[in-house]
Amino acid sequence: MIPVRIKSAPLLPAALLVTLALSVLSAGILSSEAGTALAWSGYADMMAQLNEPAGRWRWLIGDMSEVVFYKHEFASLGLVGGGLLAWWAGRAGKRWQGFPIAYGSGRWPWLVLASTLGLVLGNLIWGWTLTAGQWQPTFVAFVSLPAAMVLLYGPGWRIALSGGVMGALLVTPASLLLVSAVCLPLQLPAVVGNVLGMAAASLLAFYLCQWVPALVRPAAQATRGAAMEAPIAPRYGLGWGLRRVLADFSEAPFYGNEWASLGLIGGALLAHALNPESPFYGSGWLAQLLVGQAFASAVGVWVWHRRWVERGWYPTYIPLVSVVPASILVHGPAPAVIALSGLLGALLTPPLAVAISDRLPAHCHPYIGNVLSMAAGVLILVPLVGWLVAP
Repeated sequence: MIPVRIKSAPLLPAALLVTLALSVLSAGILSSEAGTALAWSGYADMMAQLNEPAGRWRWLIGDMSEVVFYKHEFASLGLVGGGLLAWWAGRAGKRWQGFPIAYGSGRWPWLVLASTLGLVLGNLIWGWTLTAGQWQPTFVAFVSLPAAMVLLYGPGWRIALSGGVMGALLVTPASLLLVSAVCLPLQLPAVVGNVLGMAAASLLAFYLCQWVPALVRPAAQATRGAAMEAPIAPRYGLGWGLRRVLADFSEAPFYGNEWASLGLIGGALLAHALNPESPFYGSGWLAQLLVGQAFASAVGVWVWHRRWVERGWYPTYIPLVSVVPASILVHGPAPAVIALSGLLGALLTPPLAVAISDRLPAHCHPYIGNVLSMAAGVLILVPLVGWLVAP
C-alpha cells in the first residue's frame, strides 16, 4: 500500500449527514413497502426446502451475500453483476468505473473463480450439515482464503485451484466446528465462529504454502496484496467520502467498488420489496440494518480519514459486516442499538485490525487482522451495547 498525497480539503463532516439522510430515506421507502403482497418465497420457506433442489440452489447462491447478512439470491447476483460491470469499466478505462475493483490488481476474474470454487466445493462436501434445517456457515470460503491467495500470490489456475480447494477443506469445516462447538453452547453470535474459523484456517493455509511451495508455483513472492488505490491520487472530499461509504458494502468479498455495492444493495431491496421476510434471515429488519451499516461506515470514513490518506486503504468496512448486524440480531433494531453499535464499531475495530495486520508475517494476507478484529469487536461490543441500552 502506497501513501497518496492529499489534493483537497479533508473529508467534510457533511458526508456523514448526507449518508444518514439517504439511509433514512431508504428506510422510509422500505417501511412503506412492508405491507405489499408477497411475490417471492421467504427465508423460512427456503430453510424448509433445503432438502429440495430449489431450496438448496437458493441457499448456495445466497451464500455470496451472506457476509453482509443479506442472504438472498438477488443480492448475490447483484453483487457479482455489479462487480462484472466494474471490472469491464476498469478494463475499458471508463471514468465512471469507481474504485478499482479488487484493489486495481486486475485479478478480479481469478478472484471470483477461486471464491466460487471454494463456495461450491464447501457446499458439496459439507452440505450434509444442512439436512436438519439449521443454519450453517457454508459461505465462509467465498469471502476468505481463496480470494486472499489470488491477491497475495497472483493469478493463475494453480493458485485459484489451491485457494478454492483449501477454502473448502480448511476454512468451511473450521467455521462449522467453531459455530457448533463454541458459539451455540456459549450462546455467542455465530459471526464469532465464522471469522475465527477464517483466521485460523487461513493462517494454516498460508504456512502450508510456505512448506509446500508447489501449491502456488509458478508465482511471484507473496506481495501482501495489490495496490489499494487508483494510480492517480483522488480528491478526498465529500464525493470521495460518499463513494467510499458505498464501496465499503462490497469490501468483505474483496471487491471494494461502488457498482458492486449498488448491485448488492439493489438486489437486497428488490428481495425486500417482493417479500420483507426474505432477506436478513427473514427478520424484516433490512431497513434498520442498511441504516446501521451506512452509519458505521460513514463514521469510520470520517474519523479515520487521515489514515485513508496516509495508507491508501483502511478497514472502515469491519463494523458493517460484524458489530452492527450482530447487535441488531441480538438486541433488536432499536435506534439506540443501531447508533451505539455503529459508533463503537467504527471507532474501535478498524485500528485494532490494522494493529494486528501490521504484525503478521509477509506470507500471510493482512485480511486475517480484519477478521480477528471482527471477532473481538463482536465479543466485546455486542454485550456492551446490550448493557448500555438495557432499561
